[in-house]
Amino acid sequence: MNIKRAKEEIRNTIAAYLARDEYGAYAIPTVRQRPVLLIGPPGIGKTQIMEQISQECRIGLVAYTITHHTRQSAIGLPYITEKVYDGVRMSVTEYTMSEIVASIYDKIEATGLREGILFIDEINCVSETLAPTMLQFLQAKTFGNHKIPEGWIIVAAGNPPEYNRSVRDFDVVTLDRVKLIEVEADYSVWKEYAETVNIHPAITAYLNVKQENFCRIETTVDGRWFATPRGWEDLSRLIEVYERLKMTVDRDVIVQYIQHPAVAKDFANYLELYYKYENDYRVDEIVSGVIREGVCDRLAKAPFDERLSVVSLLLARLNGGFRAVADMEERLERLQGIIAELEPKGDGDGSGGDGSSGGRGAFGRGIRDYASALEHLESLAAGVAAERRYKQGAGLLSRREERISRDVGKLLDETVQSLKADHLQEAEPVWQRIREVFGRENAAYEERFEGCGRMLEHVFDFLEAAFGTGQELVVFVTSLNTGTYSVRFLQQYECERYYQYNKTLLFDAEEREILSQLPD
Repeated sequence: MNIKRAKEEIRNTIAAYLARDEYGAYAIPTVRQRPVLLIGPPGIGKTQIMEQISQECRIGLVAYTITHHTRQSAIGLPYITEKVYDGVRMSVTEYTMSEIVASIYDKIEATGLREGILFIDEINCVSETLAPTMLQFLQAKTFGNHKIPEGWIIVAAGNPPEYNRSVRDFDVVTLDRVKLIEVEADYSVWKEYAETVNIHPAITAYLNVKQENFCRIETTVDGRWFATPRGWEDLSRLIEVYERLKMTVDRDVIVQYIQHPAVAKDFANYLELYYKYENDYRVDEIVSGVIREGVCDRLAKAPFDERLSVVSLLLARLNGGFRAVADMEERLERLQGIIAELEPKGDGDGSGGDGSSGGRGAFGRGIRDYASALEHLESLAAGVAAERRYKQGAGLLSRREERISRDVGKLLDETVQSLKADHLQEAEPVWQRIREVFGRENAAYEERFEGCGRMLEHVFDFLEAAFGTGQELVVFVTSLNTGTYSVRFLQQYECERYYQYNKTLLFDAEEREILSQLPD
């Protein structure tokens, strides 16, 4: 299965293992809660989905790469103690608590999360001395003499033997005690993920055409060459920063991440062309509504891969706007919740805080009592910061969630400081300032939302001028249909041409596909 389906299955497993019966006991007894064993190629996201699952399920996560451990750190150190057996005092060997088990208790104490995931990576690549310990761990859920705490679910991961010479096969006895999930690389699933984490558009545009290079691992006479999803994502982050610092990403840089010389060279050539297309076809002008006949004619006569690259450039600009709108909307929703905390209980007139009738992001429902507004706002700002610190420490915040939380906290702090700096004492001026601040945020959201709508219309204008209703428009509309942020935007923005093309172009494409499969 692909990594998306694997993530869903692990989430379902966690929900089932943590479900309780009418007496409060786990519905599936701990002894029957099989560890999940995730087997798949390196770099496809096995570790990353563990972080996502723990954040989404709001449970703890303790992760270890077991190849970094010795037998002593895994099971604990031996020490001599005395016990009495049949009246005879005997010296016996016991073990200190495993570092791994102790880390779970440390996590519980630090976060208060009594349920979680213990994730052990590269479990089938351990040394010969540690191999029996790993088998005992999977079979009995113990490290040495110490059991994994109840409520903590074991997930282990490893690579198939064709990717790692150190891999050890598990015997049938062990495999019969685990829940085995085999994962394969799937570009279509990774492409969905790539949009949510803002993978550089040059990478997705390249891989759209060269999907065989998405996850490619080969053993040659010169060594082992590989390109993995993890390598592409890490390279994306580097390209993003290099662009900001005005530094060049060439083949020598790319091969440090995409350690397959032929793929690295191919992508380096493509990246150079990608930057050239961005300049030659004046993408900035297109999204702002400027359409040049010469540009349209040139693109219409260009090779198909060049036309797709330009479509990808335009989609990247749109997706950046869609993502910004989604972030602003979530910030406004959080701020709206804070206003609801500030305003008193009582009847409201249903109007926005600025006297308007509301709308996307409108705040306030008719505030009547203004007392202690500044004190409450300051307290809520401190609460936002405290919540963020707790979730950061517990590992429950994604990078995007952390950024939105910081933005909300910064706005609240700035509002509090401005109120204090102006020495506003009366309640009415305090609330007037708060309404102004949130009114500006709402206006900025509306402006960005409408701006994204105009960009979308401009891109449709250009594509129609350059390609008519050709395959390029099918690619464009299909991408809008599969993008997380584009779908979210189009649920709120009424774009007549999107719905028109979505119905006619995609239907025609499906019909052609069906007809092509019919016998002559």
